[in-house]
Amino acid sequence: MALWQSSPVASAYEYCRRIAQTSKTFYWGSLFVPPPRRRALWAVYAFCRTVDDIADHEGEQSRAYAALDHWRQALLRVYQGQSFPLEGGPGKEGPIMSAWEDALHSYAIPLQPALHLLDGVESDLRRTRYATFQELYEYSYRVAGTVGLLTLPILGYQDERARAAAVALGIAMQLTNILRDIGEDARRGRIYLPQEDLDRFGYREVELLAGVINQAFLSLLEFQIDRAHHYYRLARPGINWLDADSRLAVMLSYELYRRILDRIRRNRYDVFSKRAFVPTQEKILAVPRYWLEVRRDAIRR
Repeated sequence: MALWQSSPVASAYEYCRRIAQTSKTFYWGSLFVPPPRRRALWAVYAFCRTVDDIADHEGEQSRAYAALDHWRQALLRVYQGQSFPLEGGPGKEGPIMSAWEDALHSYAIPLQPALHLLDGVESDLRRTRYATFQELYEYSYRVAGTVGLLTLPILGYQDERARAAAVALGIAMQLTNILRDIGEDARRGRIYLPQEDLDRFGYREVELLAGVINQAFLSLLEFQIDRAHHYYRLARPGINWLDADSRLAVMLSYELYRRILDRIRRNRYDVFSKRAFVPTQEKILAVPRYWLEVRRDAIRR
């Protein structure tokens, strides 16, 4: 039996909810699943977001490596059945791991993808360039495809093909993040666009770091946008394989995140001084449309 009714665990989930709220698209989607699934999703997101921030904000590399290892050990303790104190610790893991521990009473959240995610974040500490898309894909799987595998047992599914679709959606969203954040990453000295793609379109690294928008850059970004759309198309059938009360939430996240690519185009590909995002009003208007689409898909099945 889940421990949700006890106030300490309720506080842990509330802590996770506040972290989840920092991602407007994810949080918006999570509101459309039943409360038990919602709370578990918040716990997973809080973990993913907190460890992802370590690479950007932890400061010295030695401290960052130590922090990631601390989270790795915390996860292993939870899966070994050790109870976790709510008060936290050096990595503020107490509330998040307490919520995760409670979620495990109801959902078979796998350990391995979480460990792979930590490996992906760790790679950000030592790597700032990617030579090929294959290298970028492997990184994207670790930091985002794994999130699909972590959340899938919470959302529920009836077809094993949903696993590949969940990974594809994670990849699509990560590629979208990379395009949206090109300027922000460049200011940190990071370039996620594969060097082979820069070479293909004749766009130089020095131009990217300087924020140059020319024809070569436009062609490069269109190529990247098309690639992201490819993974969204691979992911789309998976929504129909989810439990019925999870489909609208994932459909909203899917569609609203995909629209960020349209916003990049509407911003004339300026990813250096403008941040592409979907306005709140557009999110609200999307709900009835995609509710009907999910209902229509269910009837066709």
